[in-house]
Amino acid sequence: MSRWPDARVSERPVGSRAGSQGLLLRLGTVLLLVACGPGAAVSTQPGASSAAPSSGAPSSTAPSGSAELEGWRLAWADEFDEPAGTKPDPRHWGYELGDGRTAGNQGWGNRELQWYTDDAANAATDGQGNLVITARAADPGLDCYYGECRYTSARLLTRDRYQVRFGRIEARLQVPPGVGLWPAFWMLGTDIRQVGWPDSGEIDVMENVGRQPQRLYGTLHGPGYSGDHGFGRTIDLPDPLADDFHVYAVEWSAGHIRWFVDGRQYHEATPADVAPHDWVYDHEFFLLLNLAVGGNFGGPVGEETVFPAEYRIDYVRVYEAAPGT
Repeated sequence: MSRWPDARVSERPVGSRAGSQGLLLRLGTVLLLVACGPGAAVSTQPGASSAAPSSGAPSSTAPSGSAELEGWRLAWADEFDEPAGTKPDPRHWGYELGDGRTAGNQGWGNRELQWYTDDAANAATDGQGNLVITARAADPGLDCYYGECRYTSARLLTRDRYQVRFGRIEARLQVPPGVGLWPAFWMLGTDIRQVGWPDSGEIDVMENVGRQPQRLYGTLHGPGYSGDHGFGRTIDLPDPLADDFHVYAVEWSAGHIRWFVDGRQYHEATPADVAPHDWVYDHEFFLLLNLAVGGNFGGPVGEETVFPAEYRIDYVRVYEAAPGT
């Protein structure tokens, strides 16, 4: 567990999914990171589907160790308690596959190096209550946009299975260590088929890059503030995120999103923060979990980075406001 008195929150919001060096500029009320390199994670894959929790966002002051959380009522969850080797429940999760070329999004918009699969070798339960997304060295003969593929991994999403509008979206995760690794837990607007990215909106609940082992990113991407210019904030924990599980969450209501780690708020956003640009977060979103390798934000893979690299997900839970709160 993090020693919270030693945790450091960045004094100014910064852009996520960007290069490691940049210049902070203030444009109106929005603080932007102008990175030296290009690239933003773009999914051109659309989303939509099932019932969504109701609105409301009572405050929480502690991480949830069980499905019970004061002020909230559990609306949807995946606890990953199946026997070892079980693939993600198809009622909850689908896959994005390949290197993005078939989606017209080569390298997933970031020059990433992994080929996403639906193999159990890249995403399966461990029999200890976790889903494990594993990045591995690719077998010979697999062709990526840059030549022979170097790595395989998995990108899971609830598109066409589950959508949510408002509530507390929470996951207990342990990221893998290693320079060049880029684990994330995030959300995309289900209207992406109609309006495209970033007009659909993107909410990054949690991102980490291995070259910054103690740093957590929470970011919004929308029209006029996407990619290197996303509206976000970082927090540096006293120890590497990969050393332990942490609970990452957003509490989301109409016109307001707050970010938490282990029960502590470190970022929030309202329409005023992205003005004069549009606030595009008061509609349905779907969830994503993935482990990327390399790319503009992930950076070069370190010589000492060990594969297979395992991203462990204890649970994903969505809460709605409890009656009377």
